[in-house]
Amino acid sequence: MALTGRTALLAALGALVVGLLLPSWTGIGLVTGAVLIAVAVDLVLAAPVRGLRFGRSGDTTVRLGEPATVELTVTNPSGRLLRGLVRDAWAPSAWRPGTAETASRHTLALPGGERRRITTVLAPTRRGDHHAHRVTVRSLGPLGLAGRQGSHLVPWTVRALPPFASRKHLPSRLARLRELDGRTSVLTRGQGTEFDSLREYLPGDDVRSIDWRASARRHTVAVRTWRPERDRHILVVLDTGRTSAGRVGDAPRLDAALDAALLLTALATRAGDRVDLLAHDSRKRVTVAGSSAHEVLPAFTNAMAGLEPALHETDMRSLVATALKMAPQRSLIVLLTGLDAAPVEDGLLPLLPMLTKRHEVVLASVADPHLDVLAAGRGTLEAVYDAAAAEQTRADRRATAERLTRHGLTVLDAPPARIAPALADTYLALKAAGRL
Repeated sequence: MALTGRTALLAALGALVVGLLLPSWTGIGLVTGAVLIAVAVDLVLAAPVRGLRFGRSGDTTVRLGEPATVELTVTNPSGRLLRGLVRDAWAPSAWRPGTAETASRHTLALPGGERRRITTVLAPTRRGDHHAHRVTVRSLGPLGLAGRQGSHLVPWTVRALPPFASRKHLPSRLARLRELDGRTSVLTRGQGTEFDSLREYLPGDDVRSIDWRASARRHTVAVRTWRPERDRHILVVLDTGRTSAGRVGDAPRLDAALDAALLLTALATRAGDRVDLLAHDSRKRVTVAGSSAHEVLPAFTNAMAGLEPALHETDMRSLVATALKMAPQRSLIVLLTGLDAAPVEDGLLPLLPMLTKRHEVVLASVADPHLDVLAAGRGTLEAVYDAAAAEQTRADRRATAERLTRHGLTVLDAPPARIAPALADTYLALKAAGRL
């Protein structure tokens, strides 16, 4: 608690009285009194902290894993020099482990009537909003024996966005998209292709692409070429229920699903397609719909920042009903969920006809690469049991994937490092085949 000038003055007078009343024949009274008077004088001369004024500026968003810089402006309206320490406290998740004590503390020498900027560098360790707590100032006297202390609320929020580590795969997928979209025309016609141009027939071309009327006019065999249709609708559905909370390595499965969704969104918007987002567990968590091509990726990233797995089962019936409302026309629905047998068989399988009747459906699941390590284990009885359990788990996932494939879904089961590029490749393959 900060000391007022009146309190400090009373403390000084009390120290003087105590020093004079103590037995002087031992010498202790004078020494003690002098020390107490010095402490009291330090308290009196220390700059007050209650009247300090504060302001903030700096980063409000940052990608997870990158530093965020926040500046704290301190103004000293008093006439005294402020010597002391400032602690800019934030939530523990705003710092790397073990760095909060040193990174949040700053020394300050601020003359009266002036202002100073203090820079605090944050390093968030989890997605979401990180809020500033109290700013505590300890003002020391000239001798450094005593001082005043007070705390102030100076609000500020830094939002840690998903890191989007898979963006390194975007250039290679965009090159394949350019090849697909116009440079190398597609000769197979499907629901997601539109007429591009006519050219002369070459050996090996599909005879179904021959345009007989154009051939008659040209007096040569002409074939139609097709290109992927633009402005298709894609709905990315994130299952944020219990299965998304399972940790794979150092992060929950949901984090890898978010990364895959961002890469797909970046690629699809470059292809001219419209992309919407739905996050759902027992209820609808997040929806992003109708954003323009330039706004959709920032909107997705911002909406995903606060998503956390819910520790209960996903209501698949509600999820599917919401998805169908968001996709009334034929769309590509990408469902990022688990491949655990029980939730799929009891929740998703009975509802698949509602999805596949009109839409193309891709189910992407994050696999645990540690299962492969366990399945290869031998040498001890414990390792053999672990290998048997891991192999059984892998077999169950394969069987679940096969059942879903028989219902018309395209199923991906890949580890965190591969799920994002695998989903992007699947999107390009569907576009090339004319299934979008």
